[in-house]
Amino acid sequence: MSETLPTVLDIEASGFGRGSYPIEVGIARADGSCCAFLIQPLDEWTHWDPKAELLHGISRDRLTREGYPVRQVAQWLNDEMSELGKAYSDSWGYDNTWLSLLFHHAGMLPRFRLEALRILLSEDQQALWSDTKETLITERGIHRHRAGEDARLLQLTYQHTRHLTEHAGR
Repeated sequence: MSETLPTVLDIEASGFGRGSYPIEVGIARADGSCCAFLIQPLDEWTHWDPKAELLHGISRDRLTREGYPVRQVAQWLNDEMSELGKAYSDSWGYDNTWLSLLFHHAGMLPRFRLEALRILLSEDQQALWSDTKETLITERGIHRHRAGEDARLLQLTYQHTRHLTEHAGR
């Protein structure tokens, strides 16, 4: 019997704090597949933190050229997530704020909830989380700070810590 994985959502942003906005949203689906979309910044979204760009490697110019309109990204998320009802994030405070901003500017309401990934984790999983995540990054050569790959990394870390704790209990 195959295990059902949580659907994980991750958002990359123009920076942190006041004035920041979402620039990429990615999801890792329950079947392990993942996808992500760059988001075209609106004219009023002017905040840009060069340090954030160094992390995610996405330029504002690239977003303008390759990004999808805010409304299209919000519609895609609703289409993907409405049947599931919820997705999980490891940075709920930031991601929920950016998700709300995205839907507000799209003139839409999300048809799903975003919840903190940590509510799914046992204490044993939490204790193993950081080391397991770092091991997966190294073993799989995961490119960090891109929304789709980060969502999948979180999902894999969840799966591996769950297996480790289940086998340790036997």
